[in-house]
Amino acid sequence: MLDLLNDKKVIFFDVGYTLDKPASGDWMFTNQFLELASEKMKQRTETDIQRARDAGLRFLARDHLVRTVEAEVQNFLDYYSIISDQLNLGLSEKKREQIARDRACNMKNYIPYPGIKEVLSMLSKTHKLGIISDTWPNIEPQLEYIGVSQYLSFCTFSCYVGVFKPDQRIYLDALSKCGIPAEETVFIDDVVRNLDGAAALGITPILIAANPEADVETNYLKIHDLRELIR
Repeated sequence: MLDLLNDKKVIFFDVGYTLDKPASGDWMFTNQFLELASEKMKQRTETDIQRARDAGLRFLARDHLVRTVEAEVQNFLDYYSIISDQLNLGLSEKKREQIARDRACNMKNYIPYPGIKEVLSMLSKTHKLGIISDTWPNIEPQLEYIGVSQYLSFCTFSCYVGVFKPDQRIYLDALSKCGIPAEETVFIDDVVRNLDGAAALGITPILIAANPEADVETNYLKIHDLRELIR
């Protein structure tokens, strides 16, 4: 086991690009979205697409307290309406709802990284395990789908707290649930600013670079595969 974990009692994991990745290669532009919009998307510039993404994400960030999957579907419906309007994709309301419901309910949108069940199973014998994730209510069936729910003792999901990492309220919620001092916990995430937020409270950060875009220079311990934790 990684030496850094020896004197820790709790390990918190992010989910996206830590435990799993998007089947389409993109969290929001799912296979269903690409199937229905890809022809017109090919005619749009990267600048236009990024502008539409930014507009959609600003909408989603406006009120992130989302407690049910049905509310999540409505949020995604509004998001894909913004994307369609901004990029002039001409997606009908029926197609936008189809994409939104697929985004919220189709667990095949998620691909677990190899070995995650083995890693969490082994670590759960020596540590309490938890989740700190920027996510939506569909995270609960998602964790079941990728086969790790049974190893988790506590979870903090941004959609129930109403803010995203690195807002300190996320980490304080997680620490409150586990009841362990921050110095005896670890947080594994693929985004340095999220690790900065955790480190500011005394949580030990580990950068995971399973996603190549996360493989950046950092003073934090960096791994590329969760299986490195148990070798």
